[in-house]
Amino acid sequence: MSGQTMRAAVLVDVDRFELQDVPVRSPAAHEVLIRVQAVGVCGTDMHIAAGHANYNADEHGRLRPLHEHPQILGHEIAGVVAEVGSAVRDLAVGDRVIVDQGRNCVSEGRDPTCEYCRSGHSHQCEWYSEHGITGLPGGFAEFVTMPAVNAVRMEGALPYDIAALSEPLGCVLHAADTLSRANARYAIGAPAGSHVRTILICGGGPAGLLFVQYLRRVAHFDGRLIVSEPSTLRRALAERFGAETIDPTAFDLVDEVSSRSGGRRAELLIDASGAGSIFDAIPALVRKQGSILMYGHGHTGTDLSALNRVQFLEPTMVSPCGASGGHDADGRPLTYVRALRLLEEGVIDVAPIISHRFRSLDAVPSIFAGAHRDPDFVKGVLTL
Repeated sequence: MSGQTMRAAVLVDVDRFELQDVPVRSPAAHEVLIRVQAVGVCGTDMHIAAGHANYNADEHGRLRPLHEHPQILGHEIAGVVAEVGSAVRDLAVGDRVIVDQGRNCVSEGRDPTCEYCRSGHSHQCEWYSEHGITGLPGGFAEFVTMPAVNAVRMEGALPYDIAALSEPLGCVLHAADTLSRANARYAIGAPAGSHVRTILICGGGPAGLLFVQYLRRVAHFDGRLIVSEPSTLRRALAERFGAETIDPTAFDLVDEVSSRSGGRRAELLIDASGAGSIFDAIPALVRKQGSILMYGHGHTGTDLSALNRVQFLEPTMVSPCGASGGHDADGRPLTYVRALRLLEEGVIDVAPIISHRFRSLDAVPSIFAGAHRDPDFVKGVLTL
């Protein structure tokens, strides 16, 4: 498709998208061109568009402003292979795929690989770059060009909008794997006395709801699982997936968690909200030497002195990022393969989480202008 153009929703400045015709980049020998069929709208997209975050930096770590370096966002991608590079043998035109949006040593065929890729931490690659986040063009476009090994073939007829949520599910899987390696005092499934009895998830958005399903259906956690969430709709979804809930605007969260845990508090707190106020509450919510999984991003306006009381608890704190993991024999990212299979097998059900579906790139400006503030908004997916 050399010389052809495609439509894309381009973020040209803070809170300013333009629909543009941009060049289609033909795949190199090791790459494939993917026609985007569905792309999830992620909180990270919201942060970048609003100017609260920028992950596009030059070789010296200096951030590149949007007005000088516009971006095509969108990193939760499912699509169909439209063209294959000359060296690609295990994908064909017409294959339905999901995408690992991160480029690393394995996807670029580097030899030797860096220390991070060698140890299975692909999203911390020494030369890591990411479509839709670090400046490389993402899925809010008709096509995206990716290394072939970053495309994982679907085995069944899973709808594209469902398949696109393999990426956020993969992030949850990586977070759980990171926590399991942390050698914390309390662990899920550990012997009596050192087992997690109560888990508190702060935030019932897409991540929080995926954590609930993972904990119940994959980790088989059978203890007390509490979700703190002000939205009635999101609380109902959390309860549907196996959690009990607290409305923090109607009840005192600290008192409720203490009462429901028999005064022990939570042995594991998962922050899936990105709300700065959580840091102030953590010391009264978490058991001494419990675990804190910092998953949400944002925490705008947080005074770092809030960490003083947290540190006195001697918690195990982990801050996983992305859907990092190793690769199988053909170079495919194992975390994404696992996430896709959980969706294909129906172990994890993301359909109820998708509250809004957008049918055209023309909708992108309105999504970020306010559609995501709809009280009933949980997760949006754009389909092309």
